[in-house]
Amino acid sequence: MKKTGFVSLVGAGPGDAELLTIKALRLLQTADVVVYDRLVSSEILELIPTGISRIAVGKTSGHHCVPQLQINEIIINLAKSGRRIVRLKGGDPCIFGRGSEEALVLKKHHINFEIVPGITAASGCSAYSGIPLTHRGLSRRVQFITGHFNDDQPLDLNWQSIADPDCTLVIYMGLANLPQLARSLMAAGLPASTPAAAVQNGTTISQQCVISPLAQINDAVQQAQMKAPVMIIIGKVVSLADELDWFQQSINEECYENNAVGH
Repeated sequence: MKKTGFVSLVGAGPGDAELLTIKALRLLQTADVVVYDRLVSSEILELIPTGISRIAVGKTSGHHCVPQLQINEIIINLAKSGRRIVRLKGGDPCIFGRGSEEALVLKKHHINFEIVPGITAASGCSAYSGIPLTHRGLSRRVQFITGHFNDDQPLDLNWQSIADPDCTLVIYMGLANLPQLARSLMAAGLPASTPAAAVQNGTTISQQCVISPLAQINDAVQQAQMKAPVMIIIGKVVSLADELDWFQQSINEECYENNAVGH
C-alpha cells in the first residue's frame, strides 16, 4: 500500500526572514515540495535548499493566480504521492490565511497534517512601526478584521462594535475599501481625529508607514501611492509611533553610515 504524505501548514511571518520560527525553517529545509503564496518574501524563499521543488500559487486582490479549489487539489495530489509538503503562507496560516479551510480539506481526504503558527502581519507591522497593539491607558483590547470579503462582496460588519475608541483596530486587506472603512467607522461614532496608520511591506527594508487622523488616512495613503500589502492600524496607540519607531530609525542610521563610508 502506497504511503500517504504529510502536509505542514506553515506561517512564514510578515516578511523579515529572521522572524521565521525555528520549526518553520527546519520544515522548509527538509520538505520534498514547498507550495507558497505571493506574500512569502524572497528572503525566505532563498532559505529553501536547492533540489526542493517550489510551486507558486500566489493570489492578489482581484486577481487569483491559482483558484483556491485548484490549490487544494495541488496539495492533495502531492500528499497522495507520498511526499512531505510544506504549504507556506505569509503571516499566520489561520489568521485570514485560509489555513483552516485547507486543513479541513486535508482531513476530508484522510491526509495527516500539522499547523505551524507564524507571526501575523498585525504583530509584525505594528511592532516594526513603533505601534504597540495594547498600552495601558490607551487600548484595552485588539480587534483583527478583514477589509475585503470573498468574491468582492460588500463589507457587512458590526460597525458599532468595531468603532470602539478604547480598542486597537487592525485591518487586513483593507486598502481598496479604505474610504468606506473610514466613513463607516466615523459614522458609527469613532472620532475623526483618531490616530490611524497604514503600513506597506511591513518588517521589510521597503517598509513605508504613513500616519494621520482617521478622517485623512485615505488621502495620506493616496498621496504616498501605497500599494498592497498594506496593514491599517487605528487607535490611540498609533500616537506612540513617533517615539517608538525604532525600525525606521535603524534604517536611517544604516543609510547614514553607508553614505559616510562611501565618502
